[in-house]
Amino acid sequence: MKINIYYGGRGLIDDPTLFVINRMQSVLEELHVTVERFDLHELKNTITTLPQTMKNADGIILATTVEWYGIGGYMQTFLDACWLYGDKEKISKLYMCPVVMATTYGEREGKLNLSTAWEILGGRPCSGVCGYIEDVKILEDNDDYIKLIERKAENMYRTINQKVPALPASNQAVKQKVYMTKNIDLTPQETEQLSKYAADDAYVQRQKEDISELTAMFKTMMGSDDKEDPDEFIKDFEAAFHPEPGVDASYLFHISGKKIPLYMVIEGHELKMIYKEAPKVDVEITVSKERLESLIKGSGTFQRAFMAGEMSIKGDFNALRELDKLFVFS
Repeated sequence: MKINIYYGGRGLIDDPTLFVINRMQSVLEELHVTVERFDLHELKNTITTLPQTMKNADGIILATTVEWYGIGGYMQTFLDACWLYGDKEKISKLYMCPVVMATTYGEREGKLNLSTAWEILGGRPCSGVCGYIEDVKILEDNDDYIKLIERKAENMYRTINQKVPALPASNQAVKQKVYMTKNIDLTPQETEQLSKYAADDAYVQRQKEDISELTAMFKTMMGSDDKEDPDEFIKDFEAAFHPEPGVDASYLFHISGKKIPLYMVIEGHELKMIYKEAPKVDVEITVSKERLESLIKGSGTFQRAFMAGEMSIKGDFNALRELDKLFVFS
């Protein structure tokens, strides 16, 4: 027998969920069960491929911690991946034991969410573990709690070993009636390959670049490729440039209506600007052409525009603040 454990917490030392799954794993291994554990916070870049790890499992444990609200992003992403890329035929034969420990309110709702999600996926939920634990020492020092956790692990073993049947759940019937997601007829091998592509950031980025190139090509073919001023905004930035000692930074401005972003590099007292793609910069800024024009005319600052939701950034926020010191528009 093989059981996989998928832990969706943050891996903190005082996380009570870690204590619970460690005890359950110990009991299962004593029963000669092969246990494999996946810490989602360490595998966050490959979560979309993890449903394929359930192929040889007889059961799984979904464990997470409620720290402020809900089951957490890592576990939700894993369940999304199971829905999109998981082998539904395999999932329908898998027993799942939910483990949800809370340091705040919401452990029962979290456990119910995991069970409901697994039933909608077509799987078989087992009786799980949930509780409110303010301090992990409460678990470590209480023999009754430890025995309860161990019994839950033993019950899971018996359920899987005896293949205990379950009555049909209403959410299965509801899913069949209202299921609106388009069905893509893929083999399990094709689904696995698709999940690997989704987890490959380089592949996704290449696809985006290809789509962008095709869009530009079709615009040109349709005669909508208007000539752009190669120096637009550059002279305005150069005129307002006030270098700060010790400041080295790079920026990429994605301006609405511009096919090519504006690349800016500041090295001490030197400013370089050109319209081109850049592989890696300190800050990427997305802003409308109209808002950038108003900023250049002295209407507000870059930081205020970001706080007001008038532009978005990705990267080092400190480098964004430097823009208002480096460029003084009036």
